[in-house]
Amino acid sequence: MPKGSATALYILSIAFINWLLVLLPPIMIGNTAIPPVMLVVGFVFVFRDFAQREIGHWVLLAMVAGGALSFFTASADVAVASMTAFVVSETIDWLVFSLTKRPLAQRILFSSAAAVPIDTVIMLSLIGMFDWLAVVIVSLMKMIGALCFWWVLRRRDNDAVPPATATA
Repeated sequence: MPKGSATALYILSIAFINWLLVLLPPIMIGNTAIPPVMLVVGFVFVFRDFAQREIGHWVLLAMVAGGALSFFTASADVAVASMTAFVVSETIDWLVFSLTKRPLAQRILFSSAAAVPIDTVIMLSLIGMFDWLAVVIVSLMKMIGALCFWWVLRRRDNDAVPPATATA
């Protein structure tokens, strides 16, 4: 992957997700409205982790850049809600990812698990769609993105370990 591509993907994904949030109407699950784009936001947390591996702690500026770009792709209300949720949750994600001295796959999973529910509560509250069922559904769907990357990285790590050779 070319240098800077994870960071660019991270910045653009923030603006793209916010654009889709304005564009796509909520779907109803029972009496609960769910913004459909929220079901893929989990990938943004993982993109942040890869961007941090690429540019270090400068990833915090990339977060701000994505939020600023959102003012051009989404409504001001969504951009402000997104930036607020991202500043809080992505800072938690950044801290867990930075301070946890574990393999990459585990850091991605742990940092997402800590940040995703907080992001969901803040974002749904600020866009006027807070509902505990929505928080649970959206948080679980966001974690699927992190689990997908965790699974791929675990398989890659396991494939990289040479099999034990039997000695007679």
